[in-house]
Amino acid sequence: MSAVINSERIPNNVDLASDKKLQRALEAWQPKFLDWWRETGPEGFQADDVYLRTAISVDHEGWAHFDYVKMPDYRWGIFLADPVPGRTIGFGDHLGEPVWQEVPGELRNMLRRLVVTQGDTEPASVEQQRLLGQSCPSMYDLRNLFQVNVEEGRHLWAMVYLLHSHFGRDGREEAEALLERRSGDPDKPRVLGAFNEPCTNWLSFFMFTYFTDRDGKYQLLALSESGFDPLSRTTRFMLTEEAHHMFVGETGLLRVCQRTCELMKRNKNEDARAEGGVDLPTMQKYLNLWYSLSLDLFGGEISSNAASFFASSVKGRAKEGSYDDHRALEGVYPIDVPLAAGGGAVSGWRREEVPLRNAMNEVLRDEYVSDSQRGLDKMNRVIEESGVSFRLKLPSRRFHRSSGIHAGLHFDPEGNPLSKAEWERRRDDWLPTASDEAYVRSLMEKPVYDPKQMANWIAAPARGLKGKPVDFEYVRRSG
Repeated sequence: MSAVINSERIPNNVDLASDKKLQRALEAWQPKFLDWWRETGPEGFQADDVYLRTAISVDHEGWAHFDYVKMPDYRWGIFLADPVPGRTIGFGDHLGEPVWQEVPGELRNMLRRLVVTQGDTEPASVEQQRLLGQSCPSMYDLRNLFQVNVEEGRHLWAMVYLLHSHFGRDGREEAEALLERRSGDPDKPRVLGAFNEPCTNWLSFFMFTYFTDRDGKYQLLALSESGFDPLSRTTRFMLTEEAHHMFVGETGLLRVCQRTCELMKRNKNEDARAEGGVDLPTMQKYLNLWYSLSLDLFGGEISSNAASFFASSVKGRAKEGSYDDHRALEGVYPIDVPLAAGGGAVSGWRREEVPLRNAMNEVLRDEYVSDSQRGLDKMNRVIEESGVSFRLKLPSRRFHRSSGIHAGLHFDPEGNPLSKAEWERRRDDWLPTASDEAYVRSLMEKPVYDPKQMANWIAAPARGLKGKPVDFEYVRRSG
């Protein structure tokens, strides 16, 4: 078990002190990171004491310490899962070879691109969520928001360590750029589209942590198979923290469903809005939005880049060990490719037998869709047990796509093709409107900072965190 050194300026288990040049470089980056955090992190709460978990080990047991900490004083660090003795590459053209401890020269640009893309998502989500504390439904939820935020910050540190330690000057410049881009900035936006979308209310936050962080899970699982061992070890530990983010999203949405159904039963017309709740059709619209945005994050259905990543043994499939053929040279993946008729219309379909390596994005997306459905089944059970007939549904993966073979084309949530005019006419039936956004935000105008209270639009959680009661003072306000 590698020891974590928490007494250093940058907590780590990579023996940072033995490489003075790298240590100095990261210590020079650290103040810039803190400046970024103060500028774009949770606004209005930097002086508050928050009951947070901090990673202190990479062991599965006792890896985190819980206590009050002011967020700017959080101990962000560099943690890699312990090496697997004798580990060999598990897929691609380098199957069976020893894993790489240094970046192979011919794969330098490819690996840097993957690290930068993953790293860019981490600060982006903090920027997207920076104002949510001012409309929180409870202190329990406020603390969960901040836990997600500080861990996204630590995941940024994880990628920056790889850039600094393995990519030389180019890596240092990329690390600087990660702090210069901003979510939604028209001139310097974040790399991926979903991370430039506004996340201005808690319904969006729960959808984001359910759907978009779940994409993060599958990207990390794929990268954890990498033949580049430092990347594999880094992402394996990130997965430990990522699980909580999806827990926040899933339990948050379950609690919204529960409370909405309670409010519907209170009203003779089953009108949740009349009782100050999030009505289920509006919830479906936000689900449609964040699910479709998250589907885009996997990339194109037919992708030469995905084939190159797999062939080069830098990015595998999630849980590669569950597959029989780890070279994927023989298989095909059937995909129905739409035939564009002009003006965003579809004239028909062509079945294409895509070489399996070129369909790796779709293989990963399949796993994601199945996983997303499992959580949705739980939400529908809550609704059904309340006696409400409405069912939430994942839209077709063709719906509202801006990348891949369906980009620029129009489909309804069932996947049926539409003309551009029909899409424009019916879009507001399926995606949140300005009126929907105004209504949802109106529910959250007054934040709930009393630990013993909960906003009207969401049910209380079944239990608190780390053995604490739900009404524990998870955040101690300074003002």
